[in-house]
Amino acid sequence: MSEQKPIVPVQPKQVAVDIPKDLEAVYANLAFISHTFAEMVVDFAQMLPRTPRGQIKARVIMSPMHAKMLQAALKQNIANYERQFGPIQMPRNLAQQFFTPPKDGQE
Repeated sequence: MSEQKPIVPVQPKQVAVDIPKDLEAVYANLAFISHTFAEMVVDFAQMLPRTPRGQIKARVIMSPMHAKMLQAALKQNIANYERQFGPIQMPRNLAQQFFTPPKDGQE
């Protein structure tokens, strides 16, 4: 019989990244997600009230594994946010509230 070796936990490595000084932050309130076998594509868009069309502001392409890791990180960060600030209130019908144009005379 072979002897089993003890499992030693791997310490996560810290990652250092540089943020370019000319990096432009964009606001997005809409996302379109598509995929191929090898890639997940997320187009972040901005749709402003009383405008007929939105605009894609950024496109992020990642592997399915990285997309799943992003999903887990978002889940954890949303839980942390709600612990600190309380539950995030979601509208009952987001698409209808967001995409229904105002009736004449309403702002």
